[in-house]
Amino acid sequence: MESENPRLSIIGDIGVDLVMGSIAEWPQVGTELILPRSELRAGGSAANTALVLRHLGQQAHLISAVGQDDFGRWLAGQLHGLQSDLQVCASDTTVSVGLMHTCGERNFFTTRGHLELMTPDHVLVHLAVAPPPRSMALLTGAFLLPGLRARYLELLREISARGYQVALDTGWPSQGWTEGVRAEVFGWLALCDHLLLNELEALSLAGSSDLESAIPTIAAALKPGASLVVKVGARGALGLQSGRLLSCQVEPAEIFDTIGAGDTFNAGYLAARLRGADLSEALATGCRVARSVLPRFPRGDIQPGEFASCVADLQLTEA
Repeated sequence: MESENPRLSIIGDIGVDLVMGSIAEWPQVGTELILPRSELRAGGSAANTALVLRHLGQQAHLISAVGQDDFGRWLAGQLHGLQSDLQVCASDTTVSVGLMHTCGERNFFTTRGHLELMTPDHVLVHLAVAPPPRSMALLTGAFLLPGLRARYLELLREISARGYQVALDTGWPSQGWTEGVRAEVFGWLALCDHLLLNELEALSLAGSSDLESAIPTIAAALKPGASLVVKVGARGALGLQSGRLLSCQVEPAEIFDTIGAGDTFNAGYLAARLRGADLSEALATGCRVARSVLPRFPRGDIQPGEFASCVADLQLTEA
């Protein structure tokens, strides 16, 4: 009898994103700009990763929350084809407006909303207690989820105790990387099997000005054998496991919308890891998926499995 395939659960933030652009400079107060592009879509790190996994034809289980309003109902409808367990919170749904700049940077304007009400109990009720071997749980948006963050260490311990490999993408703390925030995050690292940061997050967490010193500082706090991944934008990604530093470069591409770039990489990386890929192959897959998906705009018309070729060469190995 064949063993059941490993599962991927995604626990974190979803919301409504309105992406618009591009602007060359901030307009004068009281004026109006006509922008050439826009898209209303499901967003948030957890949704971004889950939807890219759907693009890859990879099954994923999304555990998150929505508000009790029209946007919440619309948002839930965007997740068709995914297994999802969504806590319906007595609140408006969180909405973000992402403004793209011609230089490639972006700004976000985000409302308070349902994300503040998501609870750890909702997560633990819907997360399988005894998953198949090599199953993984990705946690995202810790700083946007105060209800989870208050019990984050407890939550990570329970997820690990249930048999999951823990993958963590911290996101950016709205209060900045204070000493208290850095100490809090370092407290989570000993429970992480895969830590997925961007370059600025890694530098800020380590309190360093260069990656050469930041990477070993962070890696020393991870559990033995864990993988540290640092996404370095258009340059690709770096990875460190068991003292071995690897890098993967990305071919240049014209990309209007970079929102969710790191989440897109995460989807490819995790899909590869689920299939038993080593760190080198997983980095390459993450970069390949990002290079394939990000040039598409709008993204709402991407069909399930449309980018399955990005992971087609990865054969699922038995646990």
